[in-house]
Amino acid sequence: MVYFIGAGPGDPELITVKGKRLIEEADVIVYTGSLVNPALFSEIKKDAAVYNSASMTLKEVMEVIGQAVKDGKKAVRVHTGDPSLYGAVREQMEELNRLGIDYEVVPGVSSFLAAAASLGREYTLPGVSQTVILTRMEGRTPVPEKEQIEALAAHQATMVIFLSVGQIEELCSRLMEGGYGAGTPAAVVYKASWPEEKIVQGTLGDLAKRVKKAGIRKTALVTVGEFLGDAFALSRLYDENFSHEYRVGKCED
Repeated sequence: MVYFIGAGPGDPELITVKGKRLIEEADVIVYTGSLVNPALFSEIKKDAAVYNSASMTLKEVMEVIGQAVKDGKKAVRVHTGDPSLYGAVREQMEELNRLGIDYEVVPGVSSFLAAAASLGREYTLPGVSQTVILTRMEGRTPVPEKEQIEALAAHQATMVIFLSVGQIEELCSRLMEGGYGAGTPAAVVYKASWPEEKIVQGTLGDLAKRVKKAGIRKTALVTVGEFLGDAFALSRLYDENFSHEYRVGKCED
């Protein structure tokens, strides 16, 4: 059995109990070295073999995992955040399927969730936005034409943009071309939940300047939308006059 594990956003305490246990039990660990906090491996087996996949190809990763399984060892593939988001995990699953190797995915806390926590904000505010768009700009990896930034911005929903802070000027410009106003609140969270975390807040009109001044060029999320503002409606869930399955509202007493 091979385990794909979401390591969380950076803080070693933000990994699931199951994920932590499996890493500590593993005989072979393959991890994304450029992003996973090495503090997660402080309590692994003394004889565990640890591989940093930053310099490895898919073929090399599969060879290590395949050999571990052949030898009857427990192997874990550790991804940053949650493997389902920009984790290049599907191609690994397909290769394991081809090899007849069983696997299990252990979800993790994504960096976009850690970013909201650091900002002290809720992405889905009543009366503001009930939709969160997770996306990225095209770079060396293309983006489908129908998912261009301008098209997504037209929805005026909450947006969380991965892997794009290095193109912050173009990003802000295209978001405004798509329909957001220059005064739309925006923020960048660098290495959410890490000790070196940085938060830069502003508007789409001045965010690029602020981010460049802060020296942030990678490993950061860009968040955009009125959820960063202060105006929103109260949830009906806790409204004393609103009835639901577990409570009768005062107006219906």
